[in-house]
Amino acid sequence: MFIYQHIPCFAKSTVHGTVKEKPGFNAGEDAAALRKAIEGIGTTEKTLIDILTQRSNAQRQLICKAYQDATGRTLCDDLEGDTHGHFEDILVALVTPPAKFDCQEFIRAIKGAGTNESILIELFASRSNHQIKAMCDAYLAETGRALIHDLKSEVSGDFEKTLLILAEGKRVESTNVDVAKAKEDAKILYEAGEKKWGTDESKFIDILCHRSVPQLRQTLVEYKSLSGKTLQESIEREMSGRLEEILVAIVKCVKSVPAYLAERLYKSMKGAGTTESTLTRIIVSRSELDLQEIKAEYKKLFGTSLYSDIERKHVSLTLYCSILLTGMCASTHQTLFAL
Repeated sequence: MFIYQHIPCFAKSTVHGTVKEKPGFNAGEDAAALRKAIEGIGTTEKTLIDILTQRSNAQRQLICKAYQDATGRTLCDDLEGDTHGHFEDILVALVTPPAKFDCQEFIRAIKGAGTNESILIELFASRSNHQIKAMCDAYLAETGRALIHDLKSEVSGDFEKTLLILAEGKRVESTNVDVAKAKEDAKILYEAGEKKWGTDESKFIDILCHRSVPQLRQTLVEYKSLSGKTLQESIEREMSGRLEEILVAIVKCVKSVPAYLAERLYKSMKGAGTTESTLTRIIVSRSELDLQEIKAEYKKLFGTSLYSDIERKHVSLTLYCSILLTGMCASTHQTLFAL
């Protein structure tokens, strides 16, 4: 007998971004102010920051249209011509539609001599079906090729199989939970891993890439009850390499996408250097979705605020602007990440 529970899926949760739509918004006035800031003697960075970090992405797209109508140039091109380094990267990311931004990050991950698998893992493990399909559509519009076709040429083996399934964007989206099915899947995973000599990776890939998030959350509970270990512990024990990394990332995102991304932010600042592109990608892409939750998870996991760690790492002021995504003016940015 099947027993169903109704559990909310993270994709349907209340949006807790730090950037909101600006009341009384006027695209023409903003475009004129940006034009003045860019065309004057020396670019007025404060104006760029205050406008672009206090408008939603949809409002920024209207500003881009008004700017092009008034100047005959794209705002993106002018930002690239008048700003530099990480500051340029942040501002260009801000005026890019979300799906196109994800598409550009995907392109960055696969271009050149090597493939940046960690970006691919983050994109496909943390995005919803809708976000993945939108990224694929943007890639087709940008390149004239199917994203899945180009992905195949960059990866191989079970890692490739996992990414390709995720790239189809066909994860079940039901919010219902079948407890009996969760028990069955937990048993399948246990027998394919811990209980078996050698690991049947295909069973892990199939279940983790196709089941709904609420269903998988219940499966994690049933697996721990059956095996005495968490599924993440079993994956880390039974597998290795990129396959281990992506399956662990999926498990972490099933439990909490904000916690997973908080950990990514922490690791990007750990050690001698800082991976500015990771900071920019996560903070910009989540600024209207769940950046408040990411900040809260960061403090819970690491005992300090995200703002404090960015400040402690002496990230340059240009990159520093990536944390201004809270709708506040530049003059009050010191309090942005206080929890």
